[in-house]
Amino acid sequence: MSAEYFRFRSKPAAPAGADQFAYHNRMDRYERILTLHRILKTARYPVPLARLLDELECSRATAYRDIAFLRDALGAPIESEGEAAFRYAADEGERFELPGLWLTSEELQALLALHELIGRTGPGVLASALAPFRSRIDKLLTSQADGARRAPLERIRVIGYGTRKIDEATFRHVASAVLERKRLKFAYRARSTDQTTQREVSPQRLTHYRDNWYLDAWDESRDGLRSFAVDRIKNAQVLDATAVDRDEEELNKHLASSYGIFSGAPKNWATVRFSEHAARWVADEHWHSQQQGLWLKDGRYELKLPYSNSKELLMDVLKYGPDAEIVSPLSLREEMKILLQLTIGGYAGAPV
Repeated sequence: MSAEYFRFRSKPAAPAGADQFAYHNRMDRYERILTLHRILKTARYPVPLARLLDELECSRATAYRDIAFLRDALGAPIESEGEAAFRYAADEGERFELPGLWLTSEELQALLALHELIGRTGPGVLASALAPFRSRIDKLLTSQADGARRAPLERIRVIGYGTRKIDEATFRHVASAVLERKRLKFAYRARSTDQTTQREVSPQRLTHYRDNWYLDAWDESRDGLRSFAVDRIKNAQVLDATAVDRDEEELNKHLASSYGIFSGAPKNWATVRFSEHAARWVADEHWHSQQQGLWLKDGRYELKLPYSNSKELLMDVLKYGPDAEIVSPLSLREEMKILLQLTIGGYAGAPV
């Protein structure tokens, strides 16, 4: 649906001089009307006037004027029980909505803040798509009667780590295929082999992991589920053929049951022990949905994790240096020993 189907309402600028106070009372009507609608929309029984006065924070006369405006000007199906309670008519209340898209000034600022944060978390893949939306929100905020008060976004820092550059057109094609449930054809250059292969897949979902995007898909040529780094996808084409949907349980079992981004059912469980010092951080960290943590009597912390591919797990444990020790399985412990020996070997001579 295009943006023309949505209507944003904002408050006009306040006049200067002695009419400021009276104007701000009128300005608050928008917020009260929205609150009033939400109360009546969700209420199962008639809402007492006393509750409306409390939640709308207004006088009895103002509440009656707002109720009349909501009913007469906006067509709300309001019914009253005497003068003490109000409700939406049971047969029409569920269908009635306020015309256009109604947002409070706080909600508009939250949307703008969200856009700013999204724009700062990556290479701008979503920024251009959201630019028109941001422009409309920005215009609404500048017309606010309180002098265009803005959220101090410069006080928020979002620092990406290891973010890889993505071609914007590729991202749009991949996202479209996922959302429209269409097959996708592309060239994929795997980092592990540095070889390019042609793939035709049924996209299942997009995954944002460690500041980078991945496509989880059913690979037709491999007859199995695979994950593709979006930054390694080239020449993406959305096909007319409908994507094959895989069961959600199957996706989670294959793509999310093991540690990290690597797919496949877990082949083993790793047991890692962290020093008392490192435990202060690790005990509060989320490494995997099925992780098992245990405080040891000497103050150390033991973490157990399922994995299918050891590469990413070894890298994450290695960053803790002497504060982490792989206890089991023995094969994983030996892999870490070899990795550490190779690392020490790199420092054996003078730098080249």
